Order: sequence, then C-alpha cells, then structure tokens
Amino acid sequence: MVDRKNVCKACEGTGMLADDEEWQYTCTVCGGDGYVQQEHSTSSTVLHVDENNRILD
Repeated sequence: MVDRKNVCKACEGTGMLADDEEWQYTCTVCGGDGYVQQEHSTSSTVLHVDENNRILD
C-alpha cells in the first residue's frame, strides 16, 4: 500500500515535472523519486537555466 503522506506534492509521485511548453524535467523537490521523507529538508542550490528559465540537466 502506498503511503500518501510521503508522496511528493510537487510532481504527484511521478518524479517528473513539465513547464508550459510541455518540456519534461526531473522534479527538484523529490529528486525524481516521487516520494519525500518527512525529515527530508530542501537545500538551496543554484540551478542552471537557459534564457527561457528552463532547467538545464
């Protein structure tokens, strides 16, 4: 059974996010796992983006 408390709310458990132009990228909240630990703390990191603010992976 899936523990819904730990499902990432940003990507809804898929591990992927999409922008307005349907570009797919890894969820930055859960790191692509789809699940977030309760004690998981997010750290501030500088992301590399292009001129349209799309994340460069």
